[in-house]
Amino acid sequence: MNVPVLSNRAARHLFLHKHELSSRPSGAGKGADLKSLIDDLGFVQLDSVNTFARAHDLVLWSRKQQYRPKALQHLLQRDRQMFEHWTHDAAIIPIESFAHWRLRFARDEARLAGRWQNDRRDDFHSKIDEVLRRISDDGACTSGQVGEDESRGSGGWWDWHPSKTALEYLWRSGQLSVVRRDGFTKVYDLTERVIPAEHLNRRHHPDETIDWCCSGALDRLGFATSGELAAFWDHVTPAEAKDWCRAALADRRIIEIDVIGADGKPRRSFARPDVMEADTPAPSPRIRVLSPFDPALRDRKRAERLFGFYYRIEIFVPAPKRQYGYYVFPVMEGDKLIGRIDMKRDNGVLAVRAFWPEPGVRMGLGRVEKMRATLESAAQFGGCDRLEFSEACIM
Repeated sequence: MNVPVLSNRAARHLFLHKHELSSRPSGAGKGADLKSLIDDLGFVQLDSVNTFARAHDLVLWSRKQQYRPKALQHLLQRDRQMFEHWTHDAAIIPIESFAHWRLRFARDEARLAGRWQNDRRDDFHSKIDEVLRRISDDGACTSGQVGEDESRGSGGWWDWHPSKTALEYLWRSGQLSVVRRDGFTKVYDLTERVIPAEHLNRRHHPDETIDWCCSGALDRLGFATSGELAAFWDHVTPAEAKDWCRAALADRRIIEIDVIGADGKPRRSFARPDVMEADTPAPSPRIRVLSPFDPALRDRKRAERLFGFYYRIEIFVPAPKRQYGYYVFPVMEGDKLIGRIDMKRDNGVLAVRAFWPEPGVRMGLGRVEKMRATLESAAQFGGCDRLEFSEACIM
């Protein structure tokens, strides 16, 4: 059977459009404007590394250059239009999605309880009850405020004191919520004191949540395999995603297409029936510095197929074995990833230590000027007074 073919260029344009990387990064970057952006993305991954800016802040700034970190804090902590929980990692998620997280809560509760009961059977229920009672009576707390006299575990995910493990279990199972972060430390409280009642009291059947997950993932990716749909929220199983695709094909809610990669090879994927008629705009030719955890790059293999850009974080690679650096930022121009940059905020200075253009990318005067303009904006966002370039940097 012949299937429609989406060219690599069209695929890149559609993918970047879905990830809000096509238009100019304008807008207020706060309030309803910021809420709308996160709704479109689905969630924003959190990360603690802060060599220049935290990952979630850089994701939002790369799309809204008026954005400042306090705007996200207001949505999460003051306005309760976001909540924090788990996708494939800790993330900030629109509050409207909370009811669909109940499937995740139930599955995590069963999985983690089994692991803990095998490891700490005698402490399991007593610690859960103790931590819940402490928070119910005394209010929100951090992991450092419970279990002061307890010893740590024997290793792995359980290498915490029992009360810290109880806190994490109660959060992952939905009984506690993160009310705020102090620095980057989670502060937990009872979920009923954090989540607004209209979202707290809503329920969905698991089948509704599976449909919501797969449908929402496809709408945000533009095209995907069943495995990519399952991995987007990391809610549904690969088998559930396959079943959804089979049913959606039968109902003609989706079609099969071949997506051409940067290497010219096709990859069979699913898409909405109108995908070939979509009038997707070409991305703005501006240069953007992206977070290593940007939604457009989170699936490294997908990014490599679409853009021909191989990227891995080298934080855990011993320094002598690193190809680039400790925490190197991808650089995008239009619909291409043109290189990676090693830069760090240091005493009010944005220090640019190296830039590696991709093969075939020529750093002519015009591109260098655009790059410097982007870095000047980045310095301002990062609270730096000036830019400094190492002698080895070609800019």
